[in-house]
Amino acid sequence: MEKATFSGGCFWCMVTPFDELPGIAGIVSGYMGGHTANPTYEQVKSGETGHAEVVQITFDPALFPYERLLELYWMQIDPTDPDGQFHDRGSQYRTAVFYHNERQQEEAEASKRELAESGRFDKPIVTEITEASTFYPAEDYHQDYHRKNPKHYKEDRELSGRDRFIGSHWETK
Repeated sequence: MEKATFSGGCFWCMVTPFDELPGIAGIVSGYMGGHTANPTYEQVKSGETGHAEVVQITFDPALFPYERLLELYWMQIDPTDPDGQFHDRGSQYRTAVFYHNERQQEEAEASKRELAESGRFDKPIVTEITEASTFYPAEDYHQDYHRKNPKHYKEDRELSGRDRFIGSHWETK
């Protein structure tokens, strides 16, 4: 098993695209990339800790290769927005691929280059490719939020504009 860690705005919306796929053993919402030990949601949300909201995926690369995870990841985000994602603004909602080994780094950088050269976006791809640091799991009420609070999750996701963006940039191309 390997780990893959992605930030793409609110972590609630980043769980469902990867959930229940063959080879995905687990997904944990949490925080990475900051300077405060054991941050809380309120601290991260304030933007003061330097962390991003992330999902950490445990996967079997023989069943679901990292390259496929990257393909799914790009289709969930606006990789041209340096200031957050959709209605979530601030560095805590930035996009980033946190790699766990050299192979992941190489695949992430190649995938980012391919996306930039594809012409799909008319602005530069600003998603960070950076080495994974300490992962802090988010509080229990954030885990599997889409299952625990389906009504609120659906409302929040719809209001965010994420699905409209995905539809206009991926489903019609």
